[in-house]
Amino acid sequence: MSLHRDLLVEIGTEELPPKALKKLMDAFSNGITTGLTQAGLEYGAVHPYATPRRLALHITALSTAQPDRAVERRGPALNAAFDDNGLPTKATQGFARSCGVEVEQLEKLETDKGAWLVFRSMQVGRATTELLPAIIEQSLAALPIPKRMRWGSSRVEFVRPVHWVVLLFGDDVVDAEILGVRAGRETRGHRFHHPASLYLAEPAAYAPLLQTEGRVMPDFAARREAIRAQVIEAAVTFGGTAVIDDALLDEVTALVEWPVALTGQFEKRFLDVPQEALISTMKGNQKYFHAVDKSGKLLPYFITISNIESRDPDKVREGNERVIRPRFTDAAFFWEQDCKHPLLSRLEKLKTVVFEEKLGTLYDKTMRIKHLAGTITEILGDALFFKGAKENAERAAELCKCDLLTSMVSEFPELQGIMGRYYAKRDGKDSQVAQAIEEHYLPRHAGDALPQSIPGKIVAIADRLDTLAGIFAIGQPPSGDKDPYALRRAALGTLRIIIESTPKLDLDLQKLLITAVANLPDTLKKDSAAPQVFDFMMERLRAYYHEQGIRPDVFEAVLANRPPRPADFNQRIHAVTAFRALPEAESLAAANKRIRNILNKTSETVPDTVNEALLSERAEHDLFRKITELHRDITGLFERGNYEGAMKLLASLREPVDTFFDKVMVMAEDNALRANRLALLKKLGDLMNHVADISKLAAA
Repeated sequence: MSLHRDLLVEIGTEELPPKALKKLMDAFSNGITTGLTQAGLEYGAVHPYATPRRLALHITALSTAQPDRAVERRGPALNAAFDDNGLPTKATQGFARSCGVEVEQLEKLETDKGAWLVFRSMQVGRATTELLPAIIEQSLAALPIPKRMRWGSSRVEFVRPVHWVVLLFGDDVVDAEILGVRAGRETRGHRFHHPASLYLAEPAAYAPLLQTEGRVMPDFAARREAIRAQVIEAAVTFGGTAVIDDALLDEVTALVEWPVALTGQFEKRFLDVPQEALISTMKGNQKYFHAVDKSGKLLPYFITISNIESRDPDKVREGNERVIRPRFTDAAFFWEQDCKHPLLSRLEKLKTVVFEEKLGTLYDKTMRIKHLAGTITEILGDALFFKGAKENAERAAELCKCDLLTSMVSEFPELQGIMGRYYAKRDGKDSQVAQAIEEHYLPRHAGDALPQSIPGKIVAIADRLDTLAGIFAIGQPPSGDKDPYALRRAALGTLRIIIESTPKLDLDLQKLLITAVANLPDTLKKDSAAPQVFDFMMERLRAYYHEQGIRPDVFEAVLANRPPRPADFNQRIHAVTAFRALPEAESLAAANKRIRNILNKTSETVPDTVNEALLSERAEHDLFRKITELHRDITGLFERGNYEGAMKLLASLREPVDTFFDKVMVMAEDNALRANRLALLKKLGDLMNHVADISKLAAA
């Protein structure tokens, strides 16, 4: 008899939520394999499957039973196991009874730590078929399902009603009831192409049988690639290039079992509408793929993926064209109506929209953004490289929220900013102003693109800092996983814009936060808001560098100096990272830690200057001379922001520092000598810690 068999599990349901299907498939697979591993069962390849109507898993070469394992139970210590007459104590007798044996059958275990009575036995492994139902149920119970449902009179709960269950181990059905359904060996094909049951002789027959007879492509990844290929090929037929969004591709893959691509057409007059609006309704409402020409302009075609191979595809095509037409007609109407009024005319109406009760209206927020944007441009000054930067930034700030009151954005909220750019261009605004209106929402999420225009960067920073300052001032910072105002994203977005921008944005975050807080209503308690937001943003900066692979001790070393400029902070991070790789770094970090400890422990007042006349040891003279020499060279590098060069020069301190600690008694009995040596250490520490507190660097 084979010691390994293939396993097939399939849960057949009504249509599963498409946006969650892939996550459910992965969680189902991981849950079962984790359960098998915990049970000590070996297995081979794992093949997860998912379609709108099923979650399935095919595992090859699964052990038919757990391995037998030796079990050792430790009983009383040997010196307490028997009385003076050599008879077993009550504890020994009770231990033997609990093991189901006589005292004479117990063995002795002797170790360096003592001796004990033990009971050794061989535990026979359970059959896999006994373990499978519980493992599967546990996996299903742990699926990431926000809200489960019941159906009929059953008390069973799942994401969707369950209609059939397949559970095969080898060529045998495992006797089990899963989610209230008795397991069998019959699966079901496509709802329309093959609604009848399909008999499964063995697990390996599952995917081929569904594909050939059932007209179902059960493999999610293979179905996804088939759809991608069909969409690309369909676009070629009308001379276009398909634009395939991965999230849409995943969703469409989760909507169909037998994908068939069909092309449709719409009237060219709709191309007068901003293409983002058309694309948004095609993707969001209809799950269509769009195509563009060589210049990236939208073509009047779409590609839809049908879940059926129709005998009359033209009727299916006509139906899709008929559905999209009224949506495009609405978009065209909204565009025409919105264009009748300049964007600026909506600024006053923002007074009717509350941003947050204690922080006022969107108009109030807009004016705060405008003021802060003006402040930022004044700080950056000549670094902006073009005239009119302040006017452009302030005008973009003034207009940045106006498109929220347009009909188009009301219908398509995801177009906020994008439509503002179109309306600003139509009103004849400067191209950088129009661009900034769209860009101030960037980055929208982790890894998203950053604003490219200077006004876009400035308004994006001003908007986020106003939100951060305001929400902290009203006492609603993020708590746990709750972050209703997306403050973590706002903080990280601000930091990314400042750090990753070219040219560098040399902005003092602490000063900007003080300005942002000062702009808030005087009715708020604002005293602690700026430092709280700064600390919050430093924690987001910690996460930012962690994702980049920067060591935590490097971050802590720089953070200890509290540099308020994120761009400067970033330069220090990379300088300390480079320094840490030097062979001298570990020794100097240890010396720095020693200096810190000596200075912290002394209760004496340490002089600010070193009296060269009191240097009595050669090692003192050498260290003082080296510090003086380096101070001159390093100061220039510090002033130019060349932290990496400065940190490399510090490496030359290793030998004189090591010699000093080997040869010199810092805490000398002579008061003047001791104070002078402490002053020398203080001078050394200040030089070493100018960029970062290198005492915080951990050993490699």
